[in-house]
Amino acid sequence: MTQGFDPSGRLPDFFMNAGTSSFTQFLTHASPELLPGRRPLPPGMAADLAPHGTTIVAIATAEGVVMAGDRRATMGNLIASRDIEKVHPADSYSLIGIAGTAGIGIELMRLFQVELEHYEKIEGIMLSLDGKANRLAGMVRGNLGAAMQGLAVVPLFAGFDLSPVDPSRAGRIFSFDVAGGLYEETGYDSIGSGSLFAKSALKKKYRPGVSTADAITLAVEALYDAADDDTATGGPDVSRKIYPVVMTATAEGTHRLSEEEITAVAERVVAGRMENPGG
Repeated sequence: MTQGFDPSGRLPDFFMNAGTSSFTQFLTHASPELLPGRRPLPPGMAADLAPHGTTIVAIATAEGVVMAGDRRATMGNLIASRDIEKVHPADSYSLIGIAGTAGIGIELMRLFQVELEHYEKIEGIMLSLDGKANRLAGMVRGNLGAAMQGLAVVPLFAGFDLSPVDPSRAGRIFSFDVAGGLYEETGYDSIGSGSLFAKSALKKKYRPGVSTADAITLAVEALYDAADDDTATGGPDVSRKIYPVVMTATAEGTHRLSEEEITAVAERVVAGRMENPGG
């Protein structure tokens, strides 16, 4: 039984009192051991003991943002999973992608989803995009102890700003470091082991104001280039029909490309590389 709970089944006082709009802060008081970064770990490095997710890309478009992630997770020199999903909706207008220790990353992503939903239920309004990014930065900072032992998680956050200062930049992208540092990116960004190659690919082809359809193709091409040079990044797997997860966030909300849509894009990219391997 969680410490502080009455054996009779009565909920502790902090469940009854006027609470905070932060679910993470509430959990810190109610059951801190449930937070990803608060679990005790044995001494030593643990980086090779758990699967790691790899490459995520995000692109700002004329309509919002596109985020895509490859499907491979690795554990040392082994492929731990060929079809992990690393890009998810954070809420109705924002997306989150994770790179690093897969289990902690997925848990952090789900906690962030609950955090945003909890705030909206308590306050009756949605957090601003900057507020969402700040909340996520705090959660990443809370995992610093585990990160120092090799169980690091670095998210990529992007979304459609419902009240942008500059209407031409309603699609915004935020990156983080393992200490919870928060940085807004311009145009595009990538995280994970293949990010260097993905960003190099985007650097050549990205143009401000790119359409969502063109950005989807750019994202898949960037992941293809990352997989071409990074063994931890999985490219389009035509034989198994495993393709990147691609999502968009626009004024209409978040949308995940269907299997048919992403298959068409991925097969078009692969066919193009058969004719011109260098892209």
